[in-house]
Amino acid sequence: MARIIGLTGGIASGKSTVTSYLKEKGYPVIDADRVVHDLQVSGGALYRVLVDHFGKGILTENGELDRVALGQRIFSNPSERDWSNHVQGQLIREALADARDRQAAQSGLFFMDIPLLIEQHYEGWFEAVWLVAVSKETQLKRLMERNHLSELQAKERIAAQMPLDEKRAHADLVLDNNGDLTALYAQLDVALKQLERR
Repeated sequence: MARIIGLTGGIASGKSTVTSYLKEKGYPVIDADRVVHDLQVSGGALYRVLVDHFGKGILTENGELDRVALGQRIFSNPSERDWSNHVQGQLIREALADARDRQAAQSGLFFMDIPLLIEQHYEGWFEAVWLVAVSKETQLKRLMERNHLSELQAKERIAAQMPLDEKRAHADLVLDNNGDLTALYAQLDVALKQLERR
């Protein structure tokens, strides 16, 4: 039976930095965003559902999903966000379960990086849940810089997610990413040693 660790965080909290480090250390990581991206390519299951629902206004000139236009439709309207969470959530869950089972057949220990792990109730899949956390101020600053958003746009994106403080209650381990990379990697090294001892 494979051991699986769930990895989550908030937008711009540093999950991709953590997953890159885990991969460098030789641990397989299933990236939920990558799975979703594959479902959203032209002709994919999510692509078809999204175009049916929102119409062709969410497509670029060459027929691919316009992620900016799609994001604006979903983030600016709570009912569309609810629809998206439900419909996309079900398709994504099935695809992630398939990816999990394939990886479990090959690995004794691996990670799954799922941004909405807690919101979509994936906790039961994992031996432990690791949360990458930052302060509200750091999160806002990093998101504005990374995605070139205004303060208002960044706050809207953050407000659309469960607050990191609430996520802490669901986590078995909290990785504090307010400092530099050295501090983050040191926390990961300790956590990985403990994991390997079990």
